[in-house]
Amino acid sequence: MPKMTFLAPEEYQPKCRSRFLSTARKLSTMLPHARIEHVGASSIDGAISKGDLDIFVGVKAGNHQQTVKLLEGVGYTVKLDTHRDESLCMLEHADNADALQVVVNGSQYECFITFREALNRDPNLVSQYNALKNRHQGANVQIYRLAKSEFIRGVLLKV
Repeated sequence: MPKMTFLAPEEYQPKCRSRFLSTARKLSTMLPHARIEHVGASSIDGAISKGDLDIFVGVKAGNHQQTVKLLEGVGYTVKLDTHRDESLCMLEHADNADALQVVVNGSQYECFITFREALNRDPNLVSQYNALKNRHQGANVQIYRLAKSEFIRGVLLKV
């Protein structure tokens, strides 16, 4: 079972931000009506991370399934070990660590943005998030994911 390894912000954030801008340009061309936003730890100032890039792709409800199919056609695959429903589909790209969250605009999955904004407003929350990650350095991925989910739920309940 893989173990968690985290990077300091200066080790990964500049590269992720650059990759986000490049990928966002491509996605905006393919999906002109989609809302493309940088989410995840790499979008949070000072957050430690695995070094991956998460991108929110917000679409109208009627375009969700079509958007997923279009992205699969350009090399993205559905992440099998994640939650999926009619308003959320997580995709990953085989060539890099980019992950897309294809989300129906206005759905409960706007929480990706709400969480990012909450942490970027409150450095104390970033410190707590980093402490959680540091406690799970070298830990089992599933144990880390449970702890992270609890933290995120707690933040979202307060906003």
